[in-house]
Amino acid sequence: MPDDASVQSFLVHVAGDVRHTRRVEGASFEDAAMTFAELWSPDAAGDLEVIVEDADSGRRCCYRIDLGSGDAEPCG
Repeated sequence: MPDDASVQSFLVHVAGDVRHTRRVEGASFEDAAMTFAELWSPDAAGDLEVIVEDADSGRRCCYRIDLGSGDAEPCG
């Protein structure tokens, strides 16, 4: 578990669906993506593509998450 100094706030949503954006705390973009995936659909299988935005800087990253294995990789 990251200490409080390393935790950042991110805005995360499924690619193409900003209506369900959630604020997620995490130590990194990937950590926030994985946390969102667990909240979004904890028992699902297949791939989920999410957009993660740093709430302070606005920097954005996209991750494709394999919900079956828990593996994540950058989109593209």
